[in-house]
Amino acid sequence: MQDSALISIGLPIALMIIMAGMGLSLTVDHFRRELAQPRAVIVGTLAQALVMPGLAFVIIAVLDLPPMLAVGLVILAACPGGTTSNLITYLAGANLALSIALTVTASVLTVLSLPIYVGLALGNSGGVGAGLSLPLADTVGTLAVVILLPVALGMLLKAKRPDVAAALERGVGVFGMVVLVTLIVGIAASIWDRLPTLLVQAGPACIMLNLLGIAIGLAVSRLSGLRFVDALTVSVELGVKNGTLGLLVALNLLKSTEAAVPSAVYGLLMYVSAIALVIAGRKLLLAANACAYPCGLPRVSFSRAVWSQTWIRALGLCP
Repeated sequence: MQDSALISIGLPIALMIIMAGMGLSLTVDHFRRELAQPRAVIVGTLAQALVMPGLAFVIIAVLDLPPMLAVGLVILAACPGGTTSNLITYLAGANLALSIALTVTASVLTVLSLPIYVGLALGNSGGVGAGLSLPLADTVGTLAVVILLPVALGMLLKAKRPDVAAALERGVGVFGMVVLVTLIVGIAASIWDRLPTLLVQAGPACIMLNLLGIAIGLAVSRLSGLRFVDALTVSVELGVKNGTLGLLVALNLLKSTEAAVPSAVYGLLMYVSAIALVIAGRKLLLAANACAYPCGLPRVSFSRAVWSQTWIRALGLCP
């Protein structure tokens, strides 16, 4: 599948459109507000750039993943969040401005960090990946073109023609979902005979990366003194990955269908935890607003408390 026109031409173009769509929702004020109090951006960015790839290597060692699936998991872990993480953050009632800032900063870092992490994974593949490499110059150039340039163009259009940007933005999310589903179906068809085995091998690793990423994001953020609303945002960014970018790296740059399996599997499984984050996040934020103690959050009126005071205090929403 990795040699088809859909992958070599269609995937980069589709990802550029998706990233431009993210730019359509961005303004300079998003960054100005968050950089005025940068702790949340710094914590979230470091967790994405250091903790998630490190977690992937730990999972690989614990589960003894096959070499190319291990490489694929590292690719996935090194990928930033995308427009989906921004959408989940919005639906959960968390900090959308922070989510967008984290997605952009992580995307910039990914251009440089992802080749390094993938090189380490290939070096630990026990010789299976000896014939494969991720060319640094091509990778940095490709990621810059498909991530940074479209975002900048989207922001420019937003600044010049906000009415056009608003109209286009609505369709980009749907387009991104169609692209991801199409790619997942195509990958499944190309490795159909080995698919059950690969799913059994990659599934647990993807679930662990997803759930542990969310938990670590929440824990690190709270330990760093971030408000719960910001901690929830960081956990969404760590748990919801840009699976389309992972597929691009595995299929176009690394030329490995097997390395693309974790991104494809994760691209489906992450929506289960994402829905749970939306439901739980909204309930917890509402519960914090109902708390009798000052939480630093805007108060909302509603008929009854949704979670017990014990859970609220345990999660640190109230003193």
